[in-house]
Amino acid sequence: MMLALSCAMFVRISSAQPATQPPAALRWTNIRELGVEGQGWQDTEAVYDRLPARVEDKVRAAVWRLSRHSAGMHVRFTTDATNIHARWAVTSSNLAMPHMAATGVSGLDLYVRTDKGEWRWLAVGKPDQQTNSVALVANLPPGRRDYLLYLPLYNGTHFVEVGVPEGATLGKAGPWGPGTRRPMLFYGTSILHGACASRPGMVHSAILGRRFNFPHINLGFSGNGRMEPELADLLAELDPSVYVLDCLPNMNAAEVTERVEPFVKKLRAAHPRTPIVLVEDRNYADAFLVASKRERNTTSQAALKAAYERLRKAGVKDLHYLKGADLLGDDGEGTVDSSHPNDLGFMRQADAHAKVLAPILKKAVSQR
Repeated sequence: MMLALSCAMFVRISSAQPATQPPAALRWTNIRELGVEGQGWQDTEAVYDRLPARVEDKVRAAVWRLSRHSAGMHVRFTTDATNIHARWAVTSSNLAMPHMAATGVSGLDLYVRTDKGEWRWLAVGKPDQQTNSVALVANLPPGRRDYLLYLPLYNGTHFVEVGVPEGATLGKAGPWGPGTRRPMLFYGTSILHGACASRPGMVHSAILGRRFNFPHINLGFSGNGRMEPELADLLAELDPSVYVLDCLPNMNAAEVTERVEPFVKKLRAAHPRTPIVLVEDRNYADAFLVASKRERNTTSQAALKAAYERLRKAGVKDLHYLKGADLLGDDGEGTVDSSHPNDLGFMRQADAHAKVLAPILKKAVSQR
């Protein structure tokens, strides 16, 4: 909290809602008090790291550096406030990338649960510096509602606080839904990391979390989702409802042949009954005309399918497969650069994943 207060002294207000007068007195709450979700480990070096501090010397430097990003982390809370503010600080001054907006790289993203129980987008926190304070929404109709706030995708996060007017209630949200709901665990590349969603809530893992009312953990490492043994060891420490392994964009056919089977077998040895989904790489949007990209897709996908078949013949059960051709559609409009999805591409990826995950998650709830 001391960090939050010291940083707040230097805040330049950037409002997401135009204001004609200063806001009423606010009561600020660190989201850690509300229950942050999307972290697999609590023994982290910094509050919003994605890997435990003890593995800094065990994983490659690039993986460790990227694990300091808060991709996939989120907090749910309930409030009757008619105005909701947020202030937060990120670790890097690089707020955006050439092909990805600052709102996705370094911003916050707010959803609300409707009376029908559906999650609807409500507001985005636009960053214009490393420490920001914004009015997310103002003049809402009275009523107590559940909210869902996503943290930055491609930046580290120092702190996040939610501000509501004095006298308004603010507390932890209840369960996602009936039954025990262990997180979905996604492991992959820059695409899973969030490139190039316009907002943190538009990554397919987040979309699926809202669609199925399930928590999720995002272990996407840009350019570094390579199914290395140390990552298999780490993933095996967790107890998710499902493992979704989506690393082919960072692996060639030889690496797929070498690494996929030992990776899956290590997870299966630790968790005999947890479903595992193998995801092919998305087809490059320009592969229909660029032969080298078409070959890259074809060879890696063939290697993954062969590994899948060998695993099945070896007796590995609860193993599922998702084809790359189903991920982005066939009209070429789903990416920013032939590789990384835009928001349309992420929605299509969520739709494709949902076909595989729906029966898995239904069974996961019924078994607990």
